[in-house]
Amino acid sequence: MERLLVRGACPHDCPDTCGLVTEVQDGEAVSIRGDPANPVTGGWLCAKVRPYLHHVYHPDRLLYPLRRVGPKGSGQWQRIGWEEAIAEIAARWKAIIAESGPEAILPYFYSGTLGLVQMTVSSARLWNRLGTSRMERTICCAAAFMAIRATLGQCWSPPYSDVVHSKLVLIWGHNPVSTAPHFMPFLRQAQHAGCHVVVIDPHRTPTAAGADWHLAPRPGTDGALAMGLAHVLVAEGMHEPTWLEEHTVGWPLLRERLADYPPQRTAKITGVPEEDILRLARLYGTRRPALIKIADGINRNRNGGQNVRAICALPALIGQYGVRGGGLAYSTGDYGKWDSEAINHWRECPPPGRSVNMNRLGAALLGEVHNPPLRALYVFAANPVASTPNSARIIQGLLRPDLFTVVHELFLTDTADYADIVLPATSQLEQTDLHKGYGTTLLTYNSPALAPRGECKSNWEVMGLLATALGLQEPWLHQSADEVIEEVLHTSPALRGITLARLKAEGAVPIPLDEATPFANGRFPTPSGKVELYSQKLADQGIDPLPGRFRDDEDDGGWSASGGVSAATTAPARLPSEEALHLLTPAAHHFVSSSLANQAGLLKNAGTPFVEIHPDDAARRGIRNGDNVLVYNGRGECRLRAVLTEATRPGVVISPKGRWAKLAGGANVNWTTSDALADMAGQSTFHSNRVWLRRLD
Repeated sequence: MERLLVRGACPHDCPDTCGLVTEVQDGEAVSIRGDPANPVTGGWLCAKVRPYLHHVYHPDRLLYPLRRVGPKGSGQWQRIGWEEAIAEIAARWKAIIAESGPEAILPYFYSGTLGLVQMTVSSARLWNRLGTSRMERTICCAAAFMAIRATLGQCWSPPYSDVVHSKLVLIWGHNPVSTAPHFMPFLRQAQHAGCHVVVIDPHRTPTAAGADWHLAPRPGTDGALAMGLAHVLVAEGMHEPTWLEEHTVGWPLLRERLADYPPQRTAKITGVPEEDILRLARLYGTRRPALIKIADGINRNRNGGQNVRAICALPALIGQYGVRGGGLAYSTGDYGKWDSEAINHWRECPPPGRSVNMNRLGAALLGEVHNPPLRALYVFAANPVASTPNSARIIQGLLRPDLFTVVHELFLTDTADYADIVLPATSQLEQTDLHKGYGTTLLTYNSPALAPRGECKSNWEVMGLLATALGLQEPWLHQSADEVIEEVLHTSPALRGITLARLKAEGAVPIPLDEATPFANGRFPTPSGKVELYSQKLADQGIDPLPGRFRDDEDDGGWSASGGVSAATTAPARLPSEEALHLLTPAAHHFVSSSLANQAGLLKNAGTPFVEIHPDDAARRGIRNGDNVLVYNGRGECRLRAVLTEATRPGVVISPKGRWAKLAGGANVNWTTSDALADMAGQSTFHSNRVWLRRLD
């Protein structure tokens, strides 16, 4: 029997970007494991990806193109061939472009894969050449990236291994046990060496359970807490005036603003006791090196950008930027940047089309975007019905009889159910790609281990078929995946010395860095070369240039927009505001957003869809542990199992995201989440969501 070991990369939306080794016998994958040669992966995979072969060989895999033959959403399909499918798509698009222009077409994509070819280039070149509407990719990290770039210049982050030098780590609004598991061995090593770990999160997560201390502020008040800590640092002389004078812009102005956040007021805003604010500030001000580690959950609320800006100020106050084991850990996304022209080929394309915010997909389909209205939607590497806010509105839009929707997917997802044509997609083991981690500084080449199952095709291969059918002959629309990779490597100065041949030989290759510790030379890639506590760039956009000013408006649960109970809910009329609870929808431990959320083993491990509620809140509503409850507001509703626990603070309920609606009783938590936008960058506000709960008989 022929036995091959094929090296690849995990494609999913996780900062670890693990190396994979797939064992193949006679054309079939028989095992998959973490690459022992990858310094981050270390030979092991997370609970989500270990059973990846069940994903590849799932009996429900789409293997052939399908055309809808019944009403939208009815699940009635007819098998068709690729030639027929592509011809129909091209004909429909040509007619739409002739009548309404290319901006009537919207591609919708996100992080079903994070590869250079199958995501980045596939979401750029064809659409740029056509001049379609562009999608603002703002659902996840837009506000944090904008805030950090405005403050520090770039999103640079220390390697996971540097935490072993830390004496204090604040893990803030982040649960790496579930969302960055390969960071955890390094953190445990640091703890064994005496590092003190504090978790700041409204929910006592698995990460918090293993920490030395857990603080639970009110959701969305992280920026106020950071300002309160800063106030104490300065009031008690624990800051570094010389470092601030030499390395920051705006310090005197920020110091004035800190006067607004004495411990007593900060405690009132955040719900964190005054004595805990003082204790944490003194711990942070005296135990060094001190690292703050955040992730994307912290910016998915109305004050997401300013919350991150306030947190960015803390390492500056105590001079921890550029210190090994100190500073801020968020994303390595700005290391090793791809060459933009090689990705986009803008010079050979018409002017960019209008932009559509992905968080507002339902509103866009229902008329918010017009002149011209959206008439065609092409979805790939995404499942917006399950993963985008205000899902009921998205379904309303998808049900429009005049909307032509194509979905390229591995399975009939919640979104694919409303398509006119569904195209079968390859898995990671069936396609070529290159991956750049956002928690690491490695480039990892993914070699295809298997021939595509059935008639499945990769994102990039379908882009080429569509380009041909539309009469577009530019060579850069028809390159092989390896040719795309070679072009981008050759034209990207930040990737000097890395070749395709080297990637194929070594699997994972480190990105060249000017310094191992971010900002170790004391210079920052901002206009001033310093930490910009005052950001003129933000001021020019009408955004408060200093941290510390936060919106105080609250989500009303969607009642005002719906004028009462919406068509998406069968719940009783609006209840008093004081009975509302704050719903947080963090990452699930067993799924990556909605990816992998149809795998039987993972579903079994995750259990039935649930909502965690504090016993005091449950008692007031007559809810007992294990009861079925209705979670609802003016946007919609879902049915969940109540889990009574003191792991969540009173007034806050927790239900992980990622469930497919069709596998969760017809709706998930995103039937309730708001599509309002945050303070910066058009960011999503999933965590600014108020709901009401009642027990179901």
